[in-house]
Amino acid sequence: MLDIGMIRERAADFQEAADRKGIAVAIGELLAVDDRRRALQRETEELRAARNRSSKAVEGLMREGKRNEAEEEKRRAAAYLGKLKGLEEQYREAEREFHAFMLLVPNLISPDTPHGASDRDNVALRHVGLPPAFAFEPRSHVELGESLGIVDIPRGVKIGGTRQYVLKNGGLLLHRAVQQLALDLLLSKGYDLLDVPVMVKEETMVATGYFPGNRDQSYAIAGEDKWLAGTSEVPLVSYYGGEIVDLAAPKLLGAVSACYRSEVGSAGRDVHGLYRVHQFAKVEQVVICRADPAEALEHLERMTACGEELLRLLELPYRVVAVCSGDLSQKNYKQYDIETWMPSRDGYGETHSASLLLDFQARRSNIRYRDADGRLRYAYTLNNTMVATPRILIPLLENHQREDGSVCVPPALRPYLRGMDALQPLA
Repeated sequence: MLDIGMIRERAADFQEAADRKGIAVAIGELLAVDDRRRALQRETEELRAARNRSSKAVEGLMREGKRNEAEEEKRRAAAYLGKLKGLEEQYREAEREFHAFMLLVPNLISPDTPHGASDRDNVALRHVGLPPAFAFEPRSHVELGESLGIVDIPRGVKIGGTRQYVLKNGGLLLHRAVQQLALDLLLSKGYDLLDVPVMVKEETMVATGYFPGNRDQSYAIAGEDKWLAGTSEVPLVSYYGGEIVDLAAPKLLGAVSACYRSEVGSAGRDVHGLYRVHQFAKVEQVVICRADPAEALEHLERMTACGEELLRLLELPYRVVAVCSGDLSQKNYKQYDIETWMPSRDGYGETHSASLLLDFQARRSNIRYRDADGRLRYAYTLNNTMVATPRILIPLLENHQREDGSVCVPPALRPYLRGMDALQPLA
């Protein structure tokens, strides 16, 4: 958890962060709970010390044969013990309340984060590429998926319910190809690639900042203290949880994994097609570095550039936006999103997200390193969606469609598709 000392020093800043992020937590109440917890701790320790002194006094009096005085001291020690049990329970309750409060406190917000209430207030920083100007009526990815025989949504719904789908033949190959292209890019940049568990302990979700706030977005494993992760960020950060890590060079980690999200709160939104689904795959980047703000900001820019490089290889128009305070999650300090042009939406849709968390996750996960003076410090963590699919298939199919119903395969993907240069409609 965050440092209560820093919260006390910057109470107004933390309250502002909570208000701007729309998180219902009163920092003043937290500090009052902490005051009560500290007072109970002091009182408990003083009473425990008095009881110990009284117990030792009984032993001395018994050795001296002063039985009456010893009995009186015993009664005093028993009274201390009775009061101590009550105080200890009050202290434990105050500790529980303090811990629950602390889990709600959000990360601070970077000074250059735009003010705003929702993703509608995110600020575009740059546009790369132009949306295509079709000389024909373009089809949506759903229509293309059906005509190409590569996406079957009705049977996906039949099998698994709403927001499910089946990828077939070229759809599956395209799905796998963009993942492998993303992994190869990360390898070329020195990332260690991991295959990680996506079934994780509840404490892991708490340690990475996904709980308690996003519990309703996750799927629980019935009868077990396990959850299905919505991103491999969770296991990648937790890989070094509880360790003292050598950060002479930053830890660059990547993974591809299945991801699961319940999409609670999105009823009626993006129900048609592949944009918002319950099960998907994601190539994720995680960086663990020293607690150096300048270094961390460099990593954030590099991670964002990785996503941009992938989109340029896929020949897709996109924009980079600075995420506003109202669209920031509890754990994020600063965030960029990359949004790719999707003709069927007549606009840009989020496909990538790069975030800097400072030491928010490292404190919860207890990831530390030794600085140049040998002192233990909490690390900084960052993450980025390198690519998420099948969502990326939406712009891939829609932007590269041709009038004859075929879809051009960008050259960068062809080596992963046995040289296939286009997807052809069914006869």
